[in-house]
Amino acid sequence: MNLDFNKAGGLIPAIIQDDKTSKVLMLGFMNEEAYQQTRETGKVTFFSRTRNRLWTKGETSGNFLLVKQILIDCDTDTLLIKAAPNGPVCHTGNDTCFGEQNKEDVLFLKYLQDFIEQRRQEMPEGSYTTSLFTKGVNRMAQKVGEEAVELVIEATNGTEEGFIYEASDMIYHLIVLLASKGLRIEDLACELMRRHKE
Repeated sequence: MNLDFNKAGGLIPAIIQDDKTSKVLMLGFMNEEAYQQTRETGKVTFFSRTRNRLWTKGETSGNFLLVKQILIDCDTDTLLIKAAPNGPVCHTGNDTCFGEQNKEDVLFLKYLQDFIEQRRQEMPEGSYTTSLFTKGVNRMAQKVGEEAVELVIEATNGTEEGFIYEASDMIYHLIVLLASKGLRIEDLACELMRRHKE
C-alpha cells in the first residue's frame, strides 16, 4: 500500500503506540525519507518541522523507539507505529508525551506467560519451572489444586496479604499448566469475553 504524502504538503502524522501496553506514546510527522529510514533502521525517525531535518527519536537521549509493527490507515495518509520504547519518550522525562504512565500491571501476566513458555522451550537446569515441566501434566495439575486449597484457606481464615500471595501462586501454576497444554492466559481472556457477551 502506497502512502499519500501529498495531502498535507509532504508530511503524514505518525502515531506511536507502545507495542506491549497499547498506550499512545507520542505523535510525530514523517516525510517519505523519514518513513524509509524508519523501515530500514528499525528506529522511529521523524521529520522535525522546527529543525527542518530528519530526527531519529532518541538520537541525543538514547531513548530510541524500536519499531515492532507499522500500520497504514485506510486513507493511506496516517501511520500507526507500534514500538518498544527504550526509556522515557517525552523530553520532560515522562513515559509519554501525554503525561501518562506507560504501564498496565495486568499485562505482566502476558510477560509471565512468555517467560514460562521460554522456560518450557529451553528447560534450564535449576529452574523451578523446568522441574514442573519435567514432572509432567499430572504434577502441574496437582499443584494448581494444592494452591487452590491454600487460597481457600487463606480467604476464609487468613490475611489479605496471605490471600494475595496464595492467589499469585495459583495463577503462576495455572499459567504453567496452560503452557503445558499449548494454551495461553489470553485464551482464558477470550473465553471470559465470550461469556460476557452472552
